[in-house]
Amino acid sequence: MRSTFLCLFSLLVFPLQAAQAQGTVPVFTHTAGQASYTFTGSDPAQQTVTTIPTLLVPITLSFEAKKIGGKSFELSADADVPRVLGSPVYSKFAFASGERTQYIDAMLRATFPAAKGWHTLLGKPQVKPVKITIPVGYGYVLTSKKNGGAVAVVDIEFLQKELFKQLPKQDGKLVIALTHNTTYYALSDATVCCSWGTHGIDSATGNSFVLASYLHGTPAIVEDRDVQPLTAQLAEFFYDPLHDPLVTTPMFQQSSAAHGNVFPRWMRPASLSTGEEGSCGGSGVGSTYFNLQPTDTNHKNDFPASKPFAARTKNDTYHLQNVALLQWYVGSSEGTGSRFSFPDLQALTAAAAPCPTRFGRREGSSPEPSVEPKQQSGASNGHELIGYWTGHSRAGVPFQLRDVSPQWDVIIVAFASPDKTSPGTLHFHPPVGIDPAQFKQDVAYMKSHGKKVMISLGGGGQFFTMPDAESTERFLSSVTSIVSEYGFDGIDLDFESPSLSIDAGDTDFKHPTTPSIVNMISALRKLHDHFGPSFMISLVPEGTQIPSGYPSYGGQFGSYLPLAYATRDILSFVDVQDYNTPPLQGLDGEIYQIGSADYDAAMTELLLHGFNVGGNPAHFFPGLPARQVAVGFLTGYSTPQHVSEAMDFIITGKAPVNSTYKLRKPGGYPDMIGAMFWTIDADRGSGYKYSNLIGPQLHGYPASK
Repeated sequence: MRSTFLCLFSLLVFPLQAAQAQGTVPVFTHTAGQASYTFTGSDPAQQTVTTIPTLLVPITLSFEAKKIGGKSFELSADADVPRVLGSPVYSKFAFASGERTQYIDAMLRATFPAAKGWHTLLGKPQVKPVKITIPVGYGYVLTSKKNGGAVAVVDIEFLQKELFKQLPKQDGKLVIALTHNTTYYALSDATVCCSWGTHGIDSATGNSFVLASYLHGTPAIVEDRDVQPLTAQLAEFFYDPLHDPLVTTPMFQQSSAAHGNVFPRWMRPASLSTGEEGSCGGSGVGSTYFNLQPTDTNHKNDFPASKPFAARTKNDTYHLQNVALLQWYVGSSEGTGSRFSFPDLQALTAAAAPCPTRFGRREGSSPEPSVEPKQQSGASNGHELIGYWTGHSRAGVPFQLRDVSPQWDVIIVAFASPDKTSPGTLHFHPPVGIDPAQFKQDVAYMKSHGKKVMISLGGGGQFFTMPDAESTERFLSSVTSIVSEYGFDGIDLDFESPSLSIDAGDTDFKHPTTPSIVNMISALRKLHDHFGPSFMISLVPEGTQIPSGYPSYGGQFGSYLPLAYATRDILSFVDVQDYNTPPLQGLDGEIYQIGSADYDAAMTELLLHGFNVGGNPAHFFPGLPARQVAVGFLTGYSTPQHVSEAMDFIITGKAPVNSTYKLRKPGGYPDMIGAMFWTIDADRGSGYKYSNLIGPQLHGYPASK
């Protein structure tokens, strides 16, 4: 209960030797009610000045995925060092209290304002430049044609490990590692993006560290500037010095293994909400995976963004991160201040609201809607509403397949799951509470009403590989059995990262050598030959698996390109997930991120017109016909209005207000199929607000050819 954290505070201090055994900097522990929190520095009650020695490490990143004149493209933080030293990170600045001091010292003093003689300062750093190569498959570079700015997207766990291969134990020091114009993804999965850095204890060396990016000359889409990312990670480190960034936990959860400090699970302030359903930030100082502050307004897969505090010095203006103070997380009490944010005291004006005991509904659960689904009338026009059905029950009442709204044209049943002990094998059982015989009757019923019913293979969080002939035979046997038993019209491939990842050295999507990919192509053709020309095959790649093949090809990046190319003559459609993807670049040379019709149009035109894979003109991926392309949306993330605008933009060429992307074909693509949604269940639970709007819109367009 939150009330247990509103008690009076007492202060406890670990012996310095014990604290330093858990890192390379001194820490103290502060107890609030029944919970204890560890901070960097010394006990405020001692009224001492603590100066923490620092090692400032400017990193040069060399990207094998981007070559200029035969040389790897580099982003170097060497030139950023003088500006960091001149910023309030190291130099004194007059904050709201009127006292001139460093950013971190002022933040801690805003947390414990009663400790008048207490200071925690960063010592003048030793500077040690390092260079790290980012192999293909571990990151890529995006550039802006308009201003020439570049920003990189990199695997943060990989970078941390490579960094500390070059840095031995720094006894007593804080390592501050600095990259230039680089954002990061976690869990080696580029759809788990984006942050500007991380912090904590490196488990390999025991070093206390902060890793962050300095931003200068970035593309216009990047809103944060200069030392804002560094101040954010420093603030979180001083509030959470025992964090181990290589220990991960499920979304919206934190554990003592991952964080020294575990707060009551907090919600993002409504005033900073992006409109995305589910705004629980987690139970750490920063949100799970991303280390984002409560003041950040972005959501998953965007560049971090928040309103900065402008610190105007004699020589320059620096942009500092507004951060939540301890009292925002646990409430104000004796010993702490009454403000909730720093440096802008108005960035957060009320304490954190707790997350619900149970976070949201189970995905796919569908309460009885209060409105009726719209009926579909008229002949098919070639435009289709495609959706995934899970059939999960609510209050013990399953959502039957035959009860799907008539607006849905293609129903994809989720999922046939991989067998973890038998590579290649997949299993399918109807959802709990749905009788298999009844389900088969429902499939036949939907097909008799002109609907297509497919089975999706895989699903998020499932790993699939097909490395040899034996696993290929198991795949063919199990899929053939599932399709035949239930009468499905075809299969949908939803093997997400790291499934079907491109092996190192496999560089030509037209002639792949990765066994899982080669075997999958062969298996798809055999299935099509077995079931006949009406057998449907669809691909639902994440953004990393096709559009990310534009800036880089390897690993997860572009992994569906060989499949799409080799099966284009038997492929029913491709619907890229425009919600499970990091920032990417369009054919116009500009960078786009999810949540806008511009992004949907830019990513769709990559498929329609084709692109140089990995930026290499020698490896051009030819575009697919519009009749084979749909766009994937997430209910609750994309609003119905956003989807409606995107469909009008792509199909008719009618650009939304404030759109900046220009279609290469101004009149749009009237043959483009339409929209896919995850999920039909969630649409039903929201009162058909997607299908009742988008279905009639798609079915009302002129017939495609």
